[in-house]
Amino acid sequence: MSRAYADIAFTPAVREMQSRMGSRANYATLDHTSDRHDELGPMEAEFIAARDSFYQATVSETGWPYVQFRGGPAGFLKVLDGKTLGYADFRGNMQYISVGNLANNDRISIILMDYANRARLKILGRVRLVGLDDDPAQIAKLELPSYRARVQRGVIITVEGYDWNCPQHITPRFTEAEIAEATAPLREELAALKSRLSSAHAETAVVAPVESPAELGKGVLPLVISGIRQLTPRVRAYELRTSGGMPLPPVKAGAHIDVPVRLPAKNAGGKVIESTRRYSISSVSAAGDRIEIAVLLDAAGSGGSAAVHRDYHLGMTLHCGLPGNDFALHADARPALLIAGGIGITPLRAMASELFHSGRRVHLHYAVRSRSETAFHDELAALLGPALTTYAADQGMRLDVRAILAGAGADSVVYVCGPASLLDAVSAAAREAGIGGDRLRYERFSATPLSVNDQPVRVTLRRSGKVITVRAEQSILAAVQAAGVDAPSACRTGTCATCAVKVVSGVPDHRDTALTAVEREQAGLMCICVSRAKTPDLTLDL
Repeated sequence: MSRAYADIAFTPAVREMQSRMGSRANYATLDHTSDRHDELGPMEAEFIAARDSFYQATVSETGWPYVQFRGGPAGFLKVLDGKTLGYADFRGNMQYISVGNLANNDRISIILMDYANRARLKILGRVRLVGLDDDPAQIAKLELPSYRARVQRGVIITVEGYDWNCPQHITPRFTEAEIAEATAPLREELAALKSRLSSAHAETAVVAPVESPAELGKGVLPLVISGIRQLTPRVRAYELRTSGGMPLPPVKAGAHIDVPVRLPAKNAGGKVIESTRRYSISSVSAAGDRIEIAVLLDAAGSGGSAAVHRDYHLGMTLHCGLPGNDFALHADARPALLIAGGIGITPLRAMASELFHSGRRVHLHYAVRSRSETAFHDELAALLGPALTTYAADQGMRLDVRAILAGAGADSVVYVCGPASLLDAVSAAAREAGIGGDRLRYERFSATPLSVNDQPVRVTLRRSGKVITVRAEQSILAAVQAAGVDAPSACRTGTCATCAVKVVSGVPDHRDTALTAVEREQAGLMCICVSRAKTPDLTLDL
């Protein structure tokens, strides 16, 4: 510690406490050293210039401290000379707490962090606020060429003392750029392995390898891919964590999240376009800062799963939508019967865990094509024991939903997720068993197949002026996006209404489960991900 910093920080009360606790002798030499260290040297200047954020504390006239986070491009806190720092202050939320405090009390305390190298620098100083007309030359030195917002004032800090802290208890954290640099050799190796595997295994060669971006999407929730594991030959799990260990918004079992994807060129009219895909959240970390999704590589799908398997890599930042939940668990003590088909296990895995740990009765029936494609099997078996029953078709084991539902308790709540054929079979068996209302809950992970009787539809997009023909085997949403029109979408199964658009003319054939009668009839909306048309032509407000 420097003498200048100690002279300020070691008040009489602090010195008394040091004496009582036996540490005063450790710092007594600072009272006599001639080197005050109250000017920043080259090491401090270099450290400050590399920082893209810091924390500052000011004190109000009532004596309360106020700590504020300041961020910007690296070096936005400028070293003007050995005794002077400064930064440009832009318009924010207009609370003016820090500025108001400094107008009354010019003292400031700053902490700058380098988490990757476990280093921190503390600075004590006094502030002078400089208006635009007070010192234009000084303001010009603080301006940021890459940031076009208008400067409101300059904050000039005269350094009174500084101190380097020990690295103990600083958890290493890394920026996106640092992660990208560290993982570049691994990603190159993975790309080479994918290239070799693509020629040896046709099923994994859905799209040609392309360069993966460092970040993707336009959602409000940035999540970093912090883990990838191969659950089965076709199912891959991705761990997504928040930046800096911040907690996620509340996530309960049954929740989903919309993640960004780049659709292959064949699905985008010769171009790569950005879209989203919705995946169930299969688990949440105890700390509440990480979730996991599992994605089945579907060679016959719309390209979303292939894009995930192709593009997603460790350290990549995904700008996702906020988690939602259309498949929530009941809150009372009734027992739960879970029925999963294939990748439909993802939301039911989270449900099984929550039910088990809350002490509620649960039994999970899990049907797969083969034992090798049973994602999460070992984890679920360890958790549930005899409350897990699996059915592998390649071993001649079949899921008898009639028998299962006929034997369900009178108050059991049934949850089912899987392909449309499983949902239809469970719905029919539930009717026979007298199970309905809130006792039967399901989630689709794929859209209902288009009918063989569907005809091509001529769709006019009023805003963009485009006229497109939607093929019989194609959804309106897919055709609209292939035409280069940015139509919002999420679930693609008709359950969320994200893609709902106003019908200007024509008669829609509603096949969704998201829109109400009022939304359909009075607002004139339709979900273009699954719904079709009863007329040869439709005009949409797109």
